[in-house]
Amino acid sequence: MPPSTLLLPAPDMQLSPYTGLTRAHWCSYADFLLRSAHRYATDNHANIHLPGAGSAYGPRSDSLEAFARTFLMASFRMAGDPENTGWLADWYARGLDAGTNPASQDRWPTPGELGQAKVEAASLAVGLALTREILWDKLPQRVQEQLVAWFETVIGEEYPPINWVWFQIVVETFLASVGGRYSNEDIDAGLAIHDSLYRGHGWFADGPERAYDHYVGWAFHVYPQLWALMAPEDPRVRARRALDGARLADYLDDAVYLVGANGSPLIQGRSLIYRFAAAAPFWVGELSGHTRLNPGVSRRAASGMLDHFAGHGAITDDGLLSIGWHGEFAGMKQSYSGGGSPYWASKGMLGLALPADHRVWTAAEEPLPVEVGDTRKLIPVPGWQMDGTVADGVVRIRNHGTDHANEGATVTDSPLYARLGYSTHTFPDLESESLDNAVVLVDAEGRRTHRTGFRTLAQSDAGGVLIGASKGASHWITVGADTGPDHGSGMGGDAAPGPEITVVSVTRGPVELRLVRVRGAAAGGTARLRIGGWPVDAGTSLVSWVRALPGWGGALHDAGTLARDEPHPLGQRFSIPWVGTAGPADDGDYAAVVGLGGAGTTEAMSGVRYVPGSGGEDSGRFEFADGTSVAVATIWRIAG
Repeated sequence: MPPSTLLLPAPDMQLSPYTGLTRAHWCSYADFLLRSAHRYATDNHANIHLPGAGSAYGPRSDSLEAFARTFLMASFRMAGDPENTGWLADWYARGLDAGTNPASQDRWPTPGELGQAKVEAASLAVGLALTREILWDKLPQRVQEQLVAWFETVIGEEYPPINWVWFQIVVETFLASVGGRYSNEDIDAGLAIHDSLYRGHGWFADGPERAYDHYVGWAFHVYPQLWALMAPEDPRVRARRALDGARLADYLDDAVYLVGANGSPLIQGRSLIYRFAAAAPFWVGELSGHTRLNPGVSRRAASGMLDHFAGHGAITDDGLLSIGWHGEFAGMKQSYSGGGSPYWASKGMLGLALPADHRVWTAAEEPLPVEVGDTRKLIPVPGWQMDGTVADGVVRIRNHGTDHANEGATVTDSPLYARLGYSTHTFPDLESESLDNAVVLVDAEGRRTHRTGFRTLAQSDAGGVLIGASKGASHWITVGADTGPDHGSGMGGDAAPGPEITVVSVTRGPVELRLVRVRGAAAGGTARLRIGGWPVDAGTSLVSWVRALPGWGGALHDAGTLARDEPHPLGQRFSIPWVGTAGPADDGDYAAVVGLGGAGTTEAMSGVRYVPGSGGEDSGRFEFADGTSVAVATIWRIAG
């Protein structure tokens, strides 16, 4: 029986020169997490009652969730090392029996009875498929029949047209493989919805809105490949193999640029409490063979994430995964979050399903793109422009395409989707109205406008300078009794229109030249313009800096810092610098330099300047500290 304390082998800096982690380290972490969670199980193992806050669905849902998600981790562990994981097969076999026994007082709610059970059924089905010879084939016929009956309640059920369609697909595919009832119509309908959400270049939207986040990787790309393993001879699998594989490879080409040298994935989007689940698409690329990344790069990305979270308190002293980012942080809880929810991080353990002699485990780690040199990349589908800097390892995106809404919507800004910038080293201010990477108008009552519903204008690489732009009618929102699902979107309410605001991000490395055009200022009354920078924790070595750019546009004579003296997911106190108008904003153009970087990037931040031309403001150019420049006329031509 593995120990209930974390015992790690010595780091192997020859095989893994960046993280020191090998497959043995991953096994140790998995075993420790599983043994720790098992301490909270019922005697029959069916339910794991983890401590902490409960979800809106109640304790029966939460305890099933904890069982199913830890079982997914255990299934990867068993699939890749069947000879040394008999203890896991025995432990989970008991729970599978009691959980699906209709006569058991600890029996699970079925997917037909509880919506959340539809999610957890998928983890059970995938895990049983991966361990069929190890576990399923050795279960008594009675238990197999119980499981089939429990799974069959998904047939004909409605699933929301988001990543959830995969939960029905994989369950019914498993049923087909073990002689249960299933519906081809359900599977075909789910695949059609999946394809309808594809937006190109490897990216999916999680629903009809501009909802781009980590679900692209850990759901829309992971499940198609696991499904293909479950039913390799299914004509649908054979027909889709090349298509789904190419989409995955395209996504990974972008995703690898969104991992910081600190190992953190981009801090953006909902369900961030799943933490190193963001490693799953890198593993599934290796599992399926659909990746253009070298295996050493894939493992560097995945191991970097595990090492990052393990080294920053994501695993509690009790060996549990808390609701939070680094340590526990209750403010990250969403309505569907319970004690077992963070164990969707189990997806990040998918690499353990690959045997020890697989190339991803035997190849030496190779550096991430941001560790090789400064990087820049346009990611058109979510409307992101990415700049990474090797000096500090920070990856930043400026966002002109994602807000978890559609063009024209008038709702509050979602902190995890609608900000102008996200990075691997800063956590968004979780207040909806904020100066965090913002261009807002502030009225006499101190209310700030929202940008959700903006229109994406353009993206371009203008000779080494990235340009992105968006435009929309700003609005103040008085939040009503919003009853929509807590899936990351903004809240509705009474909307008061404000001026039209165009924002252009001109970026190079750690620096953004943020151009702002205000039209219809009279709609804002006496509202003042505020341009906010990056939120940084008081204990970080990073510098967040905003300054007005002299010589171009309207005057920005006011400046200050928004400080929140309260805990947040990365620390105990954070601040956001800002500049703005001293009085009411007028129609016109404004410019500020917004920077985020290590101490060594100060010169790059301070060296941006406007060089006048002979024919007015638009005949000049903006010049960065390294001499790279872009004409004002070029920027506005691109921005439209």
